[in-house]
Amino acid sequence: MEKENPMGFYDDRVLPRIVDVACGTKEMGRYRARATAGLEGVVLEIGFGSGLNLPHYPPEVTRVLAVDPATEGRTLAARRVAAFGAPVEFVGLDGADLPLDDASVDHALSTMTLCTIPDVAGALREVRRVLRPGGSFHFLEHGRSEEAKVVVWQDRLTPLQKRLFGGCHLNRPIDVIVADAGLETRRLDRFTMKGPKTIGTMFEGVAAKPAA
Repeated sequence: MEKENPMGFYDDRVLPRIVDVACGTKEMGRYRARATAGLEGVVLEIGFGSGLNLPHYPPEVTRVLAVDPATEGRTLAARRVAAFGAPVEFVGLDGADLPLDDASVDHALSTMTLCTIPDVAGALREVRRVLRPGGSFHFLEHGRSEEAKVVVWQDRLTPLQKRLFGGCHLNRPIDVIVADAGLETRRLDRFTMKGPKTIGTMFEGVAAKPAA
């Protein structure tokens, strides 16, 4: 049984619609296709949102286990879920507390989510726990810049960003967070999207749970 959703009206009902539009661009679609490449079998997606990744999943994916706290996201995702070629099961609200057995999923996916999860370290520990040995974690996230001047503004703007966008941090070092969770980075591509570098500094890559 899922936990009761503690989110307020704005975060639960309004923000998912904003994110669906802002993160549903053609440019983001190209990056989503890169992030989902190589997924197969049972995939855990934390931060499922409105299902924007579903059209980019490879046909080798046989089941998606979706985690997201916003109920409005499920409404927005309904059309994409119906068109998807495999079952999608909503299994929880909190990435830091997954109702799944150890080593029970083949791969995991996170896109534009690690910036927002309150206990991001706990969520990635949970990802590592439920991944089978050798399973991979695919991620597409925005985060801390390598440019000092940009970091200054990211740090300044993050308190406001958190209030407006459901706890979103501009300044999280995604690569460090993934490595600290005990996941071995196999590929990491850092780039900057169009627009302000404060929000467009991106991390796209694959990390794996050690096989032994």
